[in-house]
Amino acid sequence: MPLPVQTRRRFSSGGRMVLLAAISLLLVACSEEAEEAKPVVRPVKVIEIGDAGAVRQMNYSGVIRARTEMNLGFRVGGKITERLVNVGDRVKSGDLIARIDATDYELSVKSAAANLEAAERQVETTALVRTRAEQLFAKKVASKAQLDQATLGHSQAMASRDAAASALAQAKNQVTYTELMADRSGIVASIAADVGQVVGSGTPVATVAAEGEKEVLIAVPEVDVANFKPGMAVKAGFWSDQGLMLDGKVREVAGSAEQPSRTFAVRVSLPDDPRILLGMTATILASAADADRHLSVPLSALAQKDGGTTVWVVDRGSQTVRSRTVTVADFTSDGVRVLDGLKRGDLVVAAGTQFMTENLKVAISGDVARQSAGNDQTAATEIVR
Repeated sequence: MPLPVQTRRRFSSGGRMVLLAAISLLLVACSEEAEEAKPVVRPVKVIEIGDAGAVRQMNYSGVIRARTEMNLGFRVGGKITERLVNVGDRVKSGDLIARIDATDYELSVKSAAANLEAAERQVETTALVRTRAEQLFAKKVASKAQLDQATLGHSQAMASRDAAASALAQAKNQVTYTELMADRSGIVASIAADVGQVVGSGTPVATVAAEGEKEVLIAVPEVDVANFKPGMAVKAGFWSDQGLMLDGKVREVAGSAEQPSRTFAVRVSLPDDPRILLGMTATILASAADADRHLSVPLSALAQKDGGTTVWVVDRGSQTVRSRTVTVADFTSDGVRVLDGLKRGDLVVAAGTQFMTENLKVAISGDVARQSAGNDQTAATEIVR
């Protein structure tokens, strides 16, 4: 029995919709297959490894300080009654720094003066006795022994007088020692004692940084300390003024390492310049021969794979990358020195190593940045954008 016309029309419309849906699915599948077949090409930043340089740069940070710092203390003990300076004050030679209680020392002066007065009277008395003994001996009334005894008594009295005079001078000196004076002009760097504190003889009360030559104290590890010698010329830069660069000279290299840090103290003398102040941070730049002539790469070029350190090297022919294990010699402020694993002419991916996979297709051009041990610049050139 033939279907009604409306029914036939309904089936015809549904068929066309099914056909269109099938065609759409087929087109999407073909598009996905085309996309899957198209290889992924990733633009990269690369550097070309050049010849290993014979010179490497070293830089160490330190603090500017005075070449001479005086720890001032009283020459006698006592209780501090007055302090006249604060940290940062400028002082001149002879300026009063602090004062201790001088009461006991003034009493000692009075006692020593009384002893000297008594010794003077004793000298006068023995002098009269000796003179009388000489007269009697001349008249043959007194014996030679009596004269000798009178002469000896007079000599002893004069010796006692001299001792009393020295004791008085010493007591007066101790009174002057109750005032702490600056020995040289400079700046008060620190205060170690204050009013009311009892200090002993020689206890530091204040530290004065003497005016004049300044220096930078840096800590150098044992691997580099052999490169620093007294008289060696270096450069000094300053964080406070990026455009300021001064010539410095190594003045002293410590003969032994400091125990906590295992570093060696190196002092670098600086020229007198009003722009550099005590306490500023300075960077000492020095050059040293690189005996190992290690190659250098940026820190961003390193990656970790299977517990080892690797870099991604670009194959010039196939334009693909492969990982290569390297041995790191040491780290510098600008990059990494590589002991083994690279050679001259290698193209190394300088950034984006986290996106690299084995045999990944990459895009590079002819302009490639060079990197060597003698060139500490680590900013790779982006050759494809």
